Amino acid sequence: MAASRPRILVSESRDFSSKALAKLQQLGDVVLGDLSRHDLLSAATETDVLWVRLRHIIDTEVMAAAPRLKVIATPTTGLNHIDLDEAQRRTIAVLSLRGEVEILRQVRATAEHTIALILALLRRVPSAAVHVQDGGWDRDLFKGSELFGKTVGILGYGRLGRIVANYLKAFETRVLATSLESQVVESGITHVSFSELLQESNLISVHVNLTDRTTRFLGKREFSRMKKGTWFINTSRGEVVDEDALLAALHSGHLAGAALDVLCDERSEGMGTHPLVVYARQHDNLLITPHTGGCTAESMEKTENFMAEKLCRWWAAF
Repeated sequence: MAASRPRILVSESRDFSSKALAKLQQLGDVVLGDLSRHDLLSAATETDVLWVRLRHIIDTEVMAAAPRLKVIATPTTGLNHIDLDEAQRRTIAVLSLRGEVEILRQVRATAEHTIALILALLRRVPSAAVHVQDGGWDRDLFKGSELFGKTVGILGYGRLGRIVANYLKAFETRVLATSLESQVVESGITHVSFSELLQESNLISVHVNLTDRTTRFLGKREFSRMKKGTWFINTSRGEVVDEDALLAALHSGHLAGAALDVLCDERSEGMGTHPLVVYARQHDNLLITPHTGGCTAESMEKTENFMAEKLCRWWAAF
């Protein structure tokens, strides 16, 4: 049996679910924080349970600073912000949303954000809005492109890829899909090879899980095989893309533009010097959001409440 009243550190507690908090308070002594890296290392010393979102990299340094740590809880499906090998070495459990099919069916935020990025990129929404804020009213400066009639490639036809594909059908696009695991697609979606998807799509949206196989999966060769003028969207993980190759494809004009919700080595500080961020600051054909795909009030309420229940069950069995 686990010791009673574990100390639970919620390291990113801004707008934390009140229902989830009530569950955690029944389990243990909860400390709510909005912590910098330095403060996290200090607060972790007396922590049994560490709850994180995506601000921090939970690596050897963090785990070494938390000698009592027994479990890390994260309301995410991706786990590249946690050193899983180090956690296993230290026998620290990692609880997440990975594989939680039922709750994930109700979480649509990232799929909706993908559509938002596509429309914002093709219709040049951010730069047009800034133009108006600066006192302008010249619509001809912001002639965009329509989704209607385009061929859209979905790379990764899993949970999110399916949802995005079905949303895109409503725009009367031709939707192609490539899955690394299955060739089964729904009505109105055409399964094609990876090569065909690269060569035929006007727009490619990435929804693969990050694994050893998919790390830097899209590089110089893959970008060169896309049509000149292709738009590229990534809301999965930054590490599936060779970012140097992506930047080169943007600089050369081979890609018409890109919209990203993820970057390699995401951190809460110092991202302003990232080469893609620097490019985006100077060009309106690259949109970057700070991994906000799953960041809606509804999705965070659902997932935090679910993870609090999962953590309570795990602790009772520990």
